[in-house]
Amino acid sequence: MKLSCNQTLLSRALNVTGKAVSSRTTIPILKGILLEATADGFLKLSASDLDISIEKKIPVTVTEPGSIVVSASLFTDIIKMLPSGEVEITVDEGNQVTVQCLTSEYSIVGQSADEFPGTGEIKEQETFVFDKARFQDMIRKTSFAASIDESKGIIVGILMELSEGEMTMVALDGFRMAVARDQAANLKQKKIIIAARILNEVQKILSDLDDSAEIKLVLDEKRGVIAAEDTKIVIRLLEGDFIRYKDILPKDHKCRVKANRKELADSIERASVMARKGKNNLIKLSISDDRILISSRSEEGFVKEELFVEKEGDDLEIGFNAKFILDVLKVLSDEEIIIDLNTSISPCLIKPLEGNAFEYLILPVRISG
Repeated sequence: MKLSCNQTLLSRALNVTGKAVSSRTTIPILKGILLEATADGFLKLSASDLDISIEKKIPVTVTEPGSIVVSASLFTDIIKMLPSGEVEITVDEGNQVTVQCLTSEYSIVGQSADEFPGTGEIKEQETFVFDKARFQDMIRKTSFAASIDESKGIIVGILMELSEGEMTMVALDGFRMAVARDQAANLKQKKIIIAARILNEVQKILSDLDDSAEIKLVLDEKRGVIAAEDTKIVIRLLEGDFIRYKDILPKDHKCRVKANRKELADSIERASVMARKGKNNLIKLSISDDRILISSRSEEGFVKEELFVEKEGDDLEIGFNAKFILDVLKVLSDEEIIIDLNTSISPCLIKPLEGNAFEYLILPVRISG
């Protein structure tokens, strides 16, 4: 195999592909990236951890087609450190890989491409198309609420619920739930579950693409392919039934608060400085008349913040983990939000002033005296 290509282009492609390389794998070949130079003038880079596989193609000058697996970390570091210019890569019959650029030359040991696992062909059953920016935004607005405990089963994933003209994403971890909705040009109904960690990687990869790019999602029974421009991401779908999230959302409220999102976030952020010194990151919201008193106490001191709001219904005192509320407020851009509450032991619901673009359910923490 012999090819030459632009150093910057190759380095960017390695950064994208490398997101599918797992440092925890016990399978040596999966610590590598497969390089395939084709006769039609492309280099295809592939990596996989068996849950997610990434393929990216870049234009190169191919003198001799071929393939080789190189150490992902070593090869990426080498290419990144090379001067900006034309890189020449040569592979001999003994799988020795030579990398040359201007006055620099490296020689590293590669592995046979025959041992690298293929992503396999997807038997296309259904295809959906999304706007890239909206797709990323929905991942950002939900993924933080998914469980990170692998023993929790299906709730490490994000439910993608596709219906005619709409896409809904749902994530929960037992203490909070995030629901985001947006328009999508779907003509079919479908429900799939994808691990949140994988969708977070997808979001990072898509950040390198043009905002006007369309995202194509191709599905079969157990896998999906997310394709955009010259990048293809093959993902394993999670199997099982997701929690019936619609049954969890409260249908009514006894106290409703309309608040400025940024002012509320800033007040909770300041109060959480003291909350973090405690054992459970607890803040207390005392809602009465036209204000919320936000307070927190630890062995080291006490803090209180006052925020003016619009309130309907009963007065209420309720405690929350400050992080859970801040996680929500930081992913939103709305100037004002609605918070619906019932009792001091019932979850609160955060939603927009109009419509149903998002709903966040947060369980309270019991407060003493």
